Order: sequence, then structure tokens, then C-alpha cells
Amino acid sequence: MTTPSPLDAAFAWHRLGDFPHFHYTILAVDEARQITDFIIRYDSDAPIFLHRHRSETHTLVLQGEHRLYAPDGALIDTRPTGRHSITAADADPHSEGGGPGGALVLYSTRGSTDGVLFDVLDADGHTVATLSVADVAGLLAQQGHPAGQ
Repeated sequence: MTTPSPLDAAFAWHRLGDFPHFHYTILAVDEARQITDFIIRYDSDAPIFLHRHRSETHTLVLQGEHRLYAPDGALIDTRPTGRHSITAADADPHSEGGGPGGALVLYSTRGSTDGVLFDVLDADGHTVATLSVADVAGLLAQQGHPAGQ
């Protein structure tokens, strides 16, 4: 984020491997019910990797502007602060990012047929990696405690 705020400062932010343009903080994971809650901090005007949601995903824009992009880079949607959205499982591939001041977006993933939450895709739309409920639980364990505590 290029525009810091008290909300941004309230959390410890982590990188997901070498993926650029965003940081995360995990709030909660319920492996039995396959629910994860986390916040993503998106950099300004910099889309992340192409991916597909494999579980129903609820988002709430906490700060800034959340942007969605088609695989070809075309802007699909702009979501302002306060917008709540629901993305169905197996939605079309896309990338996401923050607007001019970046963005903080709360995510809640709900269920999955095989425990996979997201497919990471290459430029041709082929799956090159996945992120599962168990992976997010592992990230929470590495984080050491739920965010904000």
C-alpha cells in the first residue's frame, strides 16, 4: 500500500513466497469446515498472478480500491471501499490488485470439494500451483498467532 492507515499498521504483513505486489495476514482457519479468513494488502496499480478461485470467496474492501483483471490484462471490475462481493467456486481466471493508493481486502473462503482454495495459473491458463486450506493453516502456524492479537 502506498497510503498507510491505522488499519494497515494494526497487522503484521507477510509475503507469499516470491509472489510480488501483495502481502497477507491470516485471521482464522477452520480446517474441519474448510473456512479461511485473511486480509490481503495490495500494492498500488500492480496486478498479482493469474489465478482461479476453487471455493466460494467473500470479499470486503476495507480500504482503497480493489481491481480485477482479465487474463489479457483488461480491467474487469473496480470495487471501492465498503464493497462486499461473492465469487462462486470455479470462477473465471483473473488477477487482482489495488488501485492508485493500493487496497486492503478481507477474504473469507468457504468450502472446497478437494480442499483447494485457489489455482495459480500460468499465462496460458494452466495450473502451476495450488493453495489449499491446509496451506493457509500452515501459514497461520508460521505467523504464530491470529492477526491483530
